[in-house]
Amino acid sequence: MRFRRKITALAAAAATALGAVALTLGPADLALAEDGCEVDYTIVSSWGSGFQANVAITAGEAINGWDLEWTFPAGTAVSSAWNVSWTQSGRAFAGSDVGWNGAVASGQTREVFGFIGSGSTAAPTGVAINGDLCDGQVDPTDPPTTDDPTDPPGEAVRIMPLGDSITGSPGCWRGNLWQLLDQAGYDVDFVGSLSQACNPAGSDPDHEGHGGFLVTQSVSNGSVRGWLEQHTPDVLLLHFATNDVWSSIPPATILAAYTQIVADLRELNPDAVILAAQLIPLAPSNCADCPQRTTDFNARIPGWAAGLSTAESPIVVVDQHTGWVPSVDTYDGVHPDEDGYVKLAANWFEALDPILS
Repeated sequence: MRFRRKITALAAAAATALGAVALTLGPADLALAEDGCEVDYTIVSSWGSGFQANVAITAGEAINGWDLEWTFPAGTAVSSAWNVSWTQSGRAFAGSDVGWNGAVASGQTREVFGFIGSGSTAAPTGVAINGDLCDGQVDPTDPPTTDDPTDPPGEAVRIMPLGDSITGSPGCWRGNLWQLLDQAGYDVDFVGSLSQACNPAGSDPDHEGHGGFLVTQSVSNGSVRGWLEQHTPDVLLLHFATNDVWSSIPPATILAAYTQIVADLRELNPDAVILAAQLIPLAPSNCADCPQRTTDFNARIPGWAAGLSTAESPIVVVDQHTGWVPSVDTYDGVHPDEDGYVKLAANWFEALDPILS
């Protein structure tokens, strides 16, 4: 669309969780990478709590036995694998052949192993085979590349996470999302009047997540308009109706508030992109009707978005509801825990990736 990557040296690819997607980490086209070394990282299938991936190697020169290393996105973990002797420490993954699958002839592509994982389906970085970086990956000890002066980088894309406590506190999915975006090479700036640090260290802490707030009240009293004027974003991440649903406010009333947010933002930035979340399940122990209310509200969001979306300022619906398990992904039936942070961030990233590319 109108956004572009500012950092290109890493050349990290991102996956979509819809269907089987081959993430070719690319032929080695930089002098700093091993000539002809290529790794195909294919997402075979994905579901709410994880995914299956297959890995293939294409050899420039013949390989007789391979040791593969890479760095996963934050929060990604392998639970089981086949046809590989493997270890994982933090984000670092290492795998070796098991004998019969160690030989890859010159010019041959061979699927060498597969695994089941959880977390982000974005492609790993720092891919190396037998100690040599592949796929255009750049060794941090080598001289940095420079941007083409005929293709100057743009400014950082301003992203505003807008919502209640699920976005603000304890909504530290923001740190996970920032890391996914940074690893993918996107130059982004989270904006908002509030600042709260999240792991990992160094992630952008700015946001507009106001604990306990209702979107209907925040729009009617002018608060949202003021936040948008103070820090006008290029992209709005909207997950802001949990307290309204809990308070039995009708979906039509909540969506009217959403409509006003869109109108205010477009007045300030006609090209703004709105990512509207279908809410994570609301299942507190003291509100038996809340799960169904959440489902009913979420069912109205796609139609609302389709009616207001434009080519200049699209509204993208992000399904944060499917695959969410309150007993696993929250600590109280409402607020996300560490597992929930990973899921929220991965879903936001999946929607942001094609917008920022």
